[in-house]
Amino acid sequence: MKKFLMVIAVLALFFTFPFSGSAKRVKFITIGTGGVTGVYYPTGGAICRMVNKKSKEYHIKCTVESTAGSVYNINAVMSGDLDFGICQSDRQYQAYYGLKEWKGHPQKNLRAIFAIHPESVTLIATDKSGIWSLKDLKGKRVAIGNPGSGQLGNSRDALWLAGLDEKKDIKAFYIKAVEAAEALQNDRIDAYFYTVGHPNGSIKEATAGRIKVHIVPIPNVEPLLKKFPYYAKTYIPKKFYPNLTNKEDMIPTFGVKATFVTRADMPDDVVYAIVKEVFDNLETFKKLHPAYAVLTKKNMLEGLSAPIHPGAMKYYKEHGLDKYLKR
Repeated sequence: MKKFLMVIAVLALFFTFPFSGSAKRVKFITIGTGGVTGVYYPTGGAICRMVNKKSKEYHIKCTVESTAGSVYNINAVMSGDLDFGICQSDRQYQAYYGLKEWKGHPQKNLRAIFAIHPESVTLIATDKSGIWSLKDLKGKRVAIGNPGSGQLGNSRDALWLAGLDEKKDIKAFYIKAVEAAEALQNDRIDAYFYTVGHPNGSIKEATAGRIKVHIVPIPNVEPLLKKFPYYAKTYIPKKFYPNLTNKEDMIPTFGVKATFVTRADMPDDVVYAIVKEVFDNLETFKKLHPAYAVLTKKNMLEGLSAPIHPGAMKYYKEHGLDKYLKR
């Protein structure tokens, strides 16, 4: 029995402290994303697949987790519950500078890695609701996003643009966008906001039911852009949703960018490996989702307000991409 226990102890030591200098312990990492019908979830999956293909080289095993979205992901990354997270560029800005949910508590250990696809603030309404502009939301039942999601803040900014008060002027529903599509078709709400890359499964679901729907145009967003520098004008192609009753081919609105973040103490080699796989294989990555079609190495370095993680910066400097970063 003693010999048996000794063998077990030796084997445990062998696997805990490998004798070969070339052997490395595998690092397990998790990426926080969003709802399974959004773009965050497949984005996290795409990054993981690229890294896992080289797991023997990098000694990294990557998994993806569906979460409540941007705010949750940032908080979970900062607390160590997640290693990486996808979040909206506005939420990255607010977290780092201690605004909104982080008021008085700036997240100075937050680190940016790269930006991904643009995300448009999308307002979907039923035709019978009579909502054809932001101002028409007054008195209506509107889903503005669940607590912990980036789109809740965007919805509030859109209401501000229209001079509407969330508590007084609308009947607000604080539900996830993936639940809102069904609620719209079941006539429990008149409209819902969704900040997302296009095309999107939830919006396809919302347009495929018996109740006719349209995307509400949000033009004239200059006051918003002036107040919030992380926003930009965007357009939603109607071709992605053939069942929409919109007449225009490109529907105007505003939006943010999805960004990939971590914390300051994440090992440089892990971050470097992720950046290398995505940027070295960008054309392959772009084919994984229609929302990625507009990506370039240059615009993937825009919309970043937290400091760049050193592991990412190493790659950018090696490839002359650091010139695209805001100083």
